[in-house]
Amino acid sequence: MANEVNTAARQVPIWLIAVSILMPTSFSALATTATNVAIPHISGYFAATADEAKWIVTSYMVANACMIMLSGWLEHLFGRKQFMKISIIIFTLGALICAVAPSLNIMVIGRLIQGIGGGPMTPMSQTVLLSAFPPDKKGIAMSLFGFAVMVCAILGPSFGGFLVDNLNWHYIYSINIPVGIVSYMLVCRNIRDTEPEKGEHHMDFVGMGALILWLVSMQIVLDKGQQYNWFDCGWIAWLSGFSLVALSFLIVWEIENKNSFMQLRLFKDKNFLTGTIISTAVSMVVFTTMYLAPQFLQNVLGYTALLSGITMAPRVISCLIMLALIPYLMKLYDSRLLIAIGFFFLGLATFWYTNVNLSVSFLYVSIPNILLGVGVILTFIPVSALALGTLPKEQLANGASLHNFCKTIGVAIVVSMSSTLVARHSQMHQNYLVDNLSAFNPVFQEKMSVWINMFISGASSSFAVDKANAYVYKQMVSQSTLFAYVDTFAIVAALAFLLIPVAFFMKK
Repeated sequence: MANEVNTAARQVPIWLIAVSILMPTSFSALATTATNVAIPHISGYFAATADEAKWIVTSYMVANACMIMLSGWLEHLFGRKQFMKISIIIFTLGALICAVAPSLNIMVIGRLIQGIGGGPMTPMSQTVLLSAFPPDKKGIAMSLFGFAVMVCAILGPSFGGFLVDNLNWHYIYSINIPVGIVSYMLVCRNIRDTEPEKGEHHMDFVGMGALILWLVSMQIVLDKGQQYNWFDCGWIAWLSGFSLVALSFLIVWEIENKNSFMQLRLFKDKNFLTGTIISTAVSMVVFTTMYLAPQFLQNVLGYTALLSGITMAPRVISCLIMLALIPYLMKLYDSRLLIAIGFFFLGLATFWYTNVNLSVSFLYVSIPNILLGVGVILTFIPVSALALGTLPKEQLANGASLHNFCKTIGVAIVVSMSSTLVARHSQMHQNYLVDNLSAFNPVFQEKMSVWINMFISGASSSFAVDKANAYVYKQMVSQSTLFAYVDTFAIVAALAFLLIPVAFFMKK
């Protein structure tokens, strides 16, 4: 107790506060996206299907989203420093469970615990930085926050690919254990505590229950919908209806209840509402590319996990350069203009992926990541400052929680929906392409003759015909999957371009 009093009494340099609060936040973001490139290896290790392994990602997101919304209330209940220490301990414990998990079920539980610990870190770090930095250095504060959240998240696939190919996937989680210990010590020493609120605390158990029921039911529908053909399945249709009812009840309850933990009335602030929509859209665009690009490179083009991660490395470099420039750009130009230009870069980079083919070069799939890095920082940093800048200081914690909650939900939805789009459009393109594999198509018959002659060496003619048919089918599946990824990237690019004028609805 005396140590905390001494910490509060002495003046801690703001750079040391930033390091202390951003270290656990950055590794929380890193662990999230590093898992994406390791999913094929984890599912193989546990002999699980791709649908089962997806719970490793979604269980983290559900727990993360719940805790993001509770972080403001829990910070007031325990005090800032105490709550941060508890979160770091829980996150580190979850990482330990993931590293030693003997089965997929234990792995999912470990990820759930990690999500509980990692959820509060993002809104709390945003609140601490905005409170610690003076008004004329808010741009620098948001640049540091952007580095911890966006740059480390973007670095995740490269980092995870290196660990998977050179060591094994367990190191993605075990590396968080020493980081958690160091982060705990830094927070104890350098973060100024806030006094817990005195008096009786009314926990909104009804609202929290509705939130959990909505998130869990929604995530099950999104994860299992494609597998069970969506609303053709009775229990998917019923669960979708239940999820919609839970969401409607949650919104009404939180607006009417005076002790609500979700401060939905903050959306009356025009900047906060518009900024949250923009931030959610940015997160959806960025995480779609981070989720789909490694899958496309590994499953369609045959890249290793490390090589697919390296293609995203240019994104990190352009992000770092823009982070150094963005505070000066925010002083020179209207932040709304920077956001609009950022959306243009995001749309252009994502549209670049629509021109890929099965023989595309490594350089070609790396270039759009440079543009994505520029677009991410041009949108993310100014909108974070504008969205929270007009809120009262006492509502910063609640605003940051709600802001980041919406982004997390957007990412959870887009991850599941993008997978569905790829699967459905792949089937659609197979139906179109199979029409060309006909006995009445002279070009196809000519190609088949060449392949049969190639495979007939040392084998029977029937074996050569079967081999040629299998080869043709494999090529058709590769082409249809390629077209499905192209369609999905085109939809995401259109979303980015459509959002360019939205930034101008915000106040300066």
